[in-house]
Amino acid sequence: MVRGLGAGDPRGIGSYRLLGVLGEGGMGKVYLGSSRSGRRVAVKVIRPDVAADTEFRTRFRREIEAARRVGGAWTAPVIDADPDAAVPWLASDYIDAPDLGTLVHRRGPLDEADGLRLAGGLAEALESVHRAGLIHRDLKPPNVLMTGNGPRLIDFGIARAFDGTTRVTGTGLIVGTPGFMSPEQAEGAELTPPSDVFSLGGVLFFAVTGREPFGSGGAASVLYRVVHDEPDLTAVPSRLRPVLSACLHKDPAHRATLDQLLGLIDGRAVGPVPTQAAEHRQPGAYTRARAESPTEAPVPSADAPASAPVEPPSSLPMLVAFVIWAGGGAVGLVALVATGGVGGYLVIPFLLWLGISTAQAQELRSRRRLRHRLRDRGRGPEGPWRGPNGSP
Repeated sequence: MVRGLGAGDPRGIGSYRLLGVLGEGGMGKVYLGSSRSGRRVAVKVIRPDVAADTEFRTRFRREIEAARRVGGAWTAPVIDADPDAAVPWLASDYIDAPDLGTLVHRRGPLDEADGLRLAGGLAEALESVHRAGLIHRDLKPPNVLMTGNGPRLIDFGIARAFDGTTRVTGTGLIVGTPGFMSPEQAEGAELTPPSDVFSLGGVLFFAVTGREPFGSGGAASVLYRVVHDEPDLTAVPSRLRPVLSACLHKDPAHRATLDQLLGLIDGRAVGPVPTQAAEHRQPGAYTRARAESPTEAPVPSADAPASAPVEPPSSLPMLVAFVIWAGGGAVGLVALVATGGVGGYLVIPFLLWLGISTAQAQELRSRRRLRHRLRDRGRGPEGPWRGPNGSP
């Protein structure tokens, strides 16, 4: 949807006249513009404070180069740009189509047939991106335009050539959108094309369910689930489950290739296709900094010394009490018959008291033995061991 220009919006950029606002983000605004001949274009204009960052200008130049390398079949072709202007800008062909996020929010999730068509279009689009030697790195619903002739990928602002130097800036900086990142991207690791395949699975999950694959919440909790949890695919249409399963492996080496995904979608076999499997992973640098959840039990350190299991308190006291109680009941019954009632009334309470006292003594001895074992193994709590009634 195009909205009118505001008081602070420019009326022209370069040789283009601006007609309205298409969208706005943290880096700037995208305007609907018109060339001198009347051709409609989308003009991305960067905010002056963002443009003052030298690193950002480098990334913006890379976005322009990346979009030109991929070509116009699966992207919005770049028409003109000036990354060195006081206010950098980029003009691309205007595609009058909603993005996937907007479409799903307006009309609801896609059905199985539309989901399969989207899956095929995105797989072919990523093939084009990867053939150009690039990784998109920010595949998410707002960056997928839904045209009548297939999806178009936009916003290559953090794309990078996969030449072994895929980090945008310093070590540990996470760049991307948490809910659609790959596990290796969430941990700040080196990226390869399979990272985009994982993001493709997340986008497809959203398209056919209306939900993000790893839930909502703060970035730290979402990224923890991206690295460690498996998404629930029960709400995904049956024919798309193998596709998503093949995309969403935690290990990039076990994800399907794009050619294998296209084979799953159109029914042709292209080598063995992996299926999703929960695998144990060591927490990465990012996930170790996640917020503690009050419902989670503490996890012991991997460096803690191993110790033999400590057996629970003995069940002998209960057995002794039962034997004495049963025996006492029998003796009391005999006394009750033999003395006409008086002896039984005296014997039964006495023997019950004796059974309870014996059980308590056995329990106390058992707890003391347990205390000594714990102390010898270095696992006892601070201060003296206390029983449930406060006794040492």
